[in-house]
Amino acid sequence: MRKLFAICVFSLLPLVAGAVDTAEQQARALFTADWQWRLQARPDYATAIGEHRFNHTLSDTSLAASRAALLHHRAMLQQARAIATERLQGQDRLSLELFIHEQEEILRQLAFYPYQLQPISNQDGLHIRFAQMVASTPFASESDYRNYLARLDAVPAHVDGLVEQMREGMVTGWVAPKTTMAGVPAMLRAMRESIESGPLAAPFGSIPATITPAAREEFAAAGPAALRTKVAPALQALEAFIRTEYLPAARDTISASALPGGAEYYALLVAQQTGGSLAPLDVHALGLREVDRIRALMRGTIARTGFHGSFAQFSAFANSDRRLFFKSPDKLLARYRKVMGRANARLGRLFLTLPAEDLVVKPAARENGEAVGGAYYEEGSALRPAGLVVNTARLDARPIWEVEALALHEGVPGHHLQVARAHQLAGLPAFRRHAWYPAFGEGWALYAESLGYEMGFYKDAFSAFGQLNSELLRAARMVADTGIHAMGWSRQQAIDYLNANTANALADNEIEVDRYIAQPAKALAYKAGQLRIQALRARAQMVLGERFDVRQFHEAVLGNGALPLPILERQVGRWIEESLEAASHPAPARAANGS
Repeated sequence: MRKLFAICVFSLLPLVAGAVDTAEQQARALFTADWQWRLQARPDYATAIGEHRFNHTLSDTSLAASRAALLHHRAMLQQARAIATERLQGQDRLSLELFIHEQEEILRQLAFYPYQLQPISNQDGLHIRFAQMVASTPFASESDYRNYLARLDAVPAHVDGLVEQMREGMVTGWVAPKTTMAGVPAMLRAMRESIESGPLAAPFGSIPATITPAAREEFAAAGPAALRTKVAPALQALEAFIRTEYLPAARDTISASALPGGAEYYALLVAQQTGGSLAPLDVHALGLREVDRIRALMRGTIARTGFHGSFAQFSAFANSDRRLFFKSPDKLLARYRKVMGRANARLGRLFLTLPAEDLVVKPAARENGEAVGGAYYEEGSALRPAGLVVNTARLDARPIWEVEALALHEGVPGHHLQVARAHQLAGLPAFRRHAWYPAFGEGWALYAESLGYEMGFYKDAFSAFGQLNSELLRAARMVADTGIHAMGWSRQQAIDYLNANTANALADNEIEVDRYIAQPAKALAYKAGQLRIQALRARAQMVLGERFDVRQFHEAVLGNGALPLPILERQVGRWIEESLEAASHPAPARAANGS
């Protein structure tokens, strides 16, 4: 497995450099070669999007693999820049621009630290992603089970690489904060102790009858054995390393600015996550303004509920009154399904192109109940429908008033509509159909929440409050994240800010802040993207006046797949100009006989 990276990097060079002639052919060959490298380098990602050729492998986590990946990105950028851009037209030209942009952004980040900064934390890592990977893996044939057994056999080498990455961080000073690592040993221990009864063992408990009896018997024995003898010891070794070696060396500080070159590193992350050139202090100020604006709107919404009291008092009431919570997981799931049914029926009011892929509402695995939020989106594939995955654990933390906004965010017209729409762009290279730019993707989903008003949602004052609180949280994140990483805020200071300025449950705000510490700048994408998309819509409405069609606007935003915000602004600007041109030169009227 560890030889794959070097093979991929160097075997692509002659393929792209000399085997094709035209700029269009060169570009498309480059995109294809890099896409195959991505799938091979990240087999868990390949599995998630329905590409199952690498289901027998895990990613190579060694330092050598990281160095080979750096060489690959440099080679891709060099070859992309050598293609004659002026000879490309339309989508081919845009694809090359996006490809170069992606490689440049990757290399900018790797220039600070060429290895994995935080291979595992209380927010992400093997203990969370492995179960998710299993959930997206097909288990219908003998080869599916043999692939999975091979993956289980690969876990020790995968864990060895994680340890190698963390040891390098201990040498270079690029170590994680203690607060993001303190709970990880317990998480790994819980995963290990349930190894034969949890989600990793589930495929061996329901082997399809279409598989021969001999093979079923073989897998029923080999699976639990691999979990006991390969996976469990590797998890125990990782747990022991983190507890005895890594945690003592981890940082007492929580700010990304405390890393070597950290202030510049965080500034880069901010620019990448917000889709532009905003500096951390600019983002902080923007967040403060948005918090004030949204809080002002919430006063009127709270009054509509009939509640008399302060914002803090209403927040406490909204998070504790049992009438505002479901009493069973089935009722919570039923509400999400009802919202999605109504939303799907009304999409035609706002969109010309509707998603062709199905979306199912389903519960999250209970083992992940503490690790995920109220709901999340799971991308679909040819073998598995997309999912709006609802966390049915801790019903006392899932208020009814958050359901409409969260369903619209994760389902339609949010993530599912945007992602499925991109999948339908058959003429684009795979890297664009599966592209993810945080400010675009999360910005669109937050913007989609606000479309609920145009679709007939939020008529209930509590649901309207839930939508505003969702937006308020994203604004407060701008303040807290930049406060931690650029202004020296403590963990408690950030928690206190969220407690005072949002209606989130207090326990949820602690989880939120730990997320900001573990994943610097990631939470900034939502509000930054939403504000830019709203500004583009306002500009189009102002320029086009009565000629503005919201369905055409959404087509302009989504019709090229995910885009970095500056490129999105250019594309929408071009659409506005073309719309004005079409209005000033209307097509000649046809004669009654059609001649």
